[in-house]
Amino acid sequence: MTAGSSMTTGGSSRASLPAPCVLLKPGEAFLKGRNRERFEQRLQDNLRYALRGVGGSTWIKTTQSVTVLGGEVPVEELVERARRVIGFSAVEPAVRVPSTVEDIAATVLGALDGLRAERPGLTFAVRARRRDKDFPLTSTQLERHVGGVVHETLGLPVDLRNPGVRVSVEVGRHETYLSWERHKGQGGLPVGTSGRALVLLSGGYDSPVAAYRAMRRGLRCDFVHFTGAPYTNAASVYKAYALARELNRYQPGGRLHVIALGTAQKQLAIAGAGKFQVVAQRRLMIRTAGALARQTGAEALVTGDSLGQVASQTLTNMATIDEAASLPVLRPLLGWEKQEIIDEAHTIGTAGISVLPDEDCCKLLAPERVTTRAYVPDVQRVEKRLDMDEVIEGLLRGAQCLRPGADDAATGLAAAADGACGVQAVPSR
Repeated sequence: MTAGSSMTTGGSSRASLPAPCVLLKPGEAFLKGRNRERFEQRLQDNLRYALRGVGGSTWIKTTQSVTVLGGEVPVEELVERARRVIGFSAVEPAVRVPSTVEDIAATVLGALDGLRAERPGLTFAVRARRRDKDFPLTSTQLERHVGGVVHETLGLPVDLRNPGVRVSVEVGRHETYLSWERHKGQGGLPVGTSGRALVLLSGGYDSPVAAYRAMRRGLRCDFVHFTGAPYTNAASVYKAYALARELNRYQPGGRLHVIALGTAQKQLAIAGAGKFQVVAQRRLMIRTAGALARQTGAEALVTGDSLGQVASQTLTNMATIDEAASLPVLRPLLGWEKQEIIDEAHTIGTAGISVLPDEDCCKLLAPERVTTRAYVPDVQRVEKRLDMDEVIEGLLRGAQCLRPGADDAATGLAAAADGACGVQAVPSR
């Protein structure tokens, strides 16, 4: 694949056109003023990454706020890949034709003639954008001309408010792009424009959706999954791997760090955590994740917490957990209801994985009743009975690093040993 266009189209190339392509319309990236070039470049880089392994040569051309994608790959495959790229608000299968009034009208006429047989009662509208100011007709004049040709030839009625088909015409100097189908893109900011984050990834609905929401705000995400090993089986690791692999379809591949927390959880229980056990182990996760984040270059942590959803996610408990954090803790789902989260999980493709059974480390050694009002001094009394820096150093020393989507041979869990992602065991503070 090469950046930029390999095309040299003009009036003499009419025999090879119309040629299929895909139009990509950016979202928020173009609201960024002086940072526009940086956002555009990141968006193009992410698109190239999404096209890796597509099975044929492709090309990308950017022209006046529109990205054009084409190549020796079926348009349907290009559309599927492009719709995963965060930062594009619309993805439109299209064709490119020479920038002449005759070619534009003839192509639109042929397309709508084919559609009317499939869709009785079809209505249409033409929306033109003249990017080449030397084109002989204004945008409005072109809309009227093309619409008139279609109406007179096919008898299709025009509906400017709610058309059955909206024909988009993007007029360039040498070629014009025509589309009559529109898919909603991911929107948001290009992944990587806001920095890096480390997501505390469990096997439920919430944390994958939180990760996706963080990505849509421009954060490139790595993941850390805490297991109850050696007291639980590997089911949660398989789920976390599958979730990270699905989420990596929206970003350049994030790494998954797997940390066995079971022994440390037992140490907290023996130290007398009691009703503070869940909050204490959440503080331990946050401290360990913070130490890991500093090693991997992440600038914030992301969790799937939703205020009041479970006992550990009260305002008091979250404040107590945050006191142990060395980095900002972002909670994209703080005000979301559970059904909203589940609906989003279905939309992004993680719901089917989240419902699979596993052994959740958060339930390991959890008391029958979890306190909703754990204060910092309460948990610190338990933590002082342990050498927390030594505990965290041990957790990081035993961490595994996986690359979901990149190491899918066999089970996809061909274990990457200690340090495979450049992580070292260091004290938390």
